[in-house]
Amino acid sequence: MPNQSLSLMGKISVGFMLFALFLGAGNIIFPPELGQKSGEHFVIAMIAFLITGVGLPLLGVITVAKSGGELQDMAGRVSPKFGVIFTAIVYLAIGPFFAMPRTGTVSFELGVKPYLSEATANSAWPLIAFSIVFFGITLFFALKPSRLIDTVGKVLTPALLIVIGALAVKAFVTPMDGPGKAIENYISNPFGEGFKKGYLTMDFLAALVFGIVIVQALKGKNITHRPTVVKTTIFAAFIAAIGLALVYISLGYIGSSSVQSIGFSGQGAEIITKSAFELYGNFGNILITAVIILACLTTSIGLMTASSEFFHKIFPSLSYNKWVILFAVFSTVIANFGLSTIIKVSLPVLLAIYPLAIVLMILVLASKLFNDARPVYVCALIFTAFVSLYDGLKEAGITNKAYGDFLNSIPLAQYSLGWLIPAAVGAIIGYIIVLLRKK
Repeated sequence: MPNQSLSLMGKISVGFMLFALFLGAGNIIFPPELGQKSGEHFVIAMIAFLITGVGLPLLGVITVAKSGGELQDMAGRVSPKFGVIFTAIVYLAIGPFFAMPRTGTVSFELGVKPYLSEATANSAWPLIAFSIVFFGITLFFALKPSRLIDTVGKVLTPALLIVIGALAVKAFVTPMDGPGKAIENYISNPFGEGFKKGYLTMDFLAALVFGIVIVQALKGKNITHRPTVVKTTIFAAFIAAIGLALVYISLGYIGSSSVQSIGFSGQGAEIITKSAFELYGNFGNILITAVIILACLTTSIGLMTASSEFFHKIFPSLSYNKWVILFAVFSTVIANFGLSTIIKVSLPVLLAIYPLAIVLMILVLASKLFNDARPVYVCALIFTAFVSLYDGLKEAGITNKAYGDFLNSIPLAQYSLGWLIPAAVGAIIGYIIVLLRKK
């Protein structure tokens, strides 16, 4: 019988792998921005950021592990067709249509473009060449998903942590300055702003699909025993959450202490780049380039693996390797449309599906309270969709003033959580339907 257990170091390596899969360029950019803008309210804003930027992904991974290791298992509780369609949309949105191309584009914009001359940076061929190399490396690692624990968990993640640690330790040992004054909404509502900023990292969607990455990686280690897989995944989730929290606090502190040294900037990328130079000089620029490219690369590998595994399962006529190649080519092409175009086209989809995924997770966690009854899922998601789908349409420029005003009047709408109360109302209505059917 194959070995069905991992050593402690093996489990930690799985946790490191999951941490690296989560930590993309956006996660590095948001905390410094929050640190600068929150000023004297940094602690409050950071606590709120950790709730949504770390807490939600942690719960997401745990939920997926307990429900069977795949988002489709959870969404299928609404209906089998919904399970396939919704899961496919999620994979496409955070995979080849948006998140994967963005990892390549952000790596180029922040890690390579600053070193190019103005004429070279404004031409098309540097991004073309870089994206081919970037997704070629992603392709190489994704073709061997069983090696993810060894390549990402034991090699790339420690390297990433060393680089971030070098910046953080220097910032704490020889701090630049104290925090500046809070600005914008951080003056009156630091908790709400921090909460929303962590929510917008959208790591929760990634959490719902990274479960299958861990399952496949463990399978490559001959670990298929269901309870062992679940326990290992939950252990990894806590390791990843601790790692993310430490990184966010460190980067947030760098931003908070940087105002007087580098001046105020509304862009997280500029804050971290200038802070790295302030702390280490030219060597700091090398450090931040390494952080960004390593972070984006590990995230790209995880998303490529998860997306290819899912679509191979749905369309087995194409092998896993062929899906990897297809997505690598597609991501390379999309990346060359540029970061702003990718965000403009894809963000409406993300805003529409993200609340649906959160409500689905909450219902799965609470499923014993309503005996996993289908009407509760259906009604809660329908009510959520009335809000989230409009948010997506609004981002795409399609609005209705009367309906928009009504949604804005719902409590928590200012925190991008206007869907929360309608979801609860829908779940209650669904449960009442269940009780009436019993009578």
